[in-house]
Amino acid sequence: MALLWPALGLVALVIVLFVLERRYPDAVGRFEENILAILLAAITFVSFTQVIARYGFNSGWGGALEFTRILFAWMILFGMSYGVKNGIHLGVDAFIRMMPSRLFKLAAIFGAVCVFLYAFILLYAGWMRLVGADVSTNWRQTGAIGYWKFMFDRGTGLDDLRYPLWMQEAFGLQDRVQRWVAYLMLPVGLALLAFRALQGVLSIARGERDLIIAGHEAEDLVAENKDALKE
Repeated sequence: MALLWPALGLVALVIVLFVLERRYPDAVGRFEENILAILLAAITFVSFTQVIARYGFNSGWGGALEFTRILFAWMILFGMSYGVKNGIHLGVDAFIRMMPSRLFKLAAIFGAVCVFLYAFILLYAGWMRLVGADVSTNWRQTGAIGYWKFMFDRGTGLDDLRYPLWMQEAFGLQDRVQRWVAYLMLPVGLALLAFRALQGVLSIARGERDLIIAGHEAEDLVAENKDALKE
């Protein structure tokens, strides 16, 4: 029961994303791209200003390194599902491409199912006890949801990242930013990855896509540009 509300929150997030994507697929795609672009831009801006402040004014922001490290982790965790959705994760498909079409499709589905299970196990491994796996009974050690809930209950602060003084005074916040704020993208990113992998399974089964990876992107680029030099 301790993990019920975080789990329901993730389920609600996936349902909302699914509904919005069915009605506004282009808008959802642009929203995801904008999130990744904002994260990358923020990392670049903070890093650049830190260099100027340090070498130009012998100053700087003490929490900059931790802040950029968190943003980079967020970009990776959020980008995992975006990469699966758009089939841009690099992969090796030379072997399965030699299989008959039916076996190739089964191998592609198996790969997508493995990605789903990978994300789901990292998200919450407690369910594996149902199939006889030896998994810790401590909910804090059963995956990203339990770990995030543990940090949320403790309220432990980060090492260097602090709330601005005006936010502390206006909202009664503690000095240091809580770790659960930084770790929020961990369960969210894994939930989105599981959702996109499950979408990939269905898309492959319906014949709407071949794989959830980009295995032949180099060959495609060569084929598209083989006459470029002639022109």
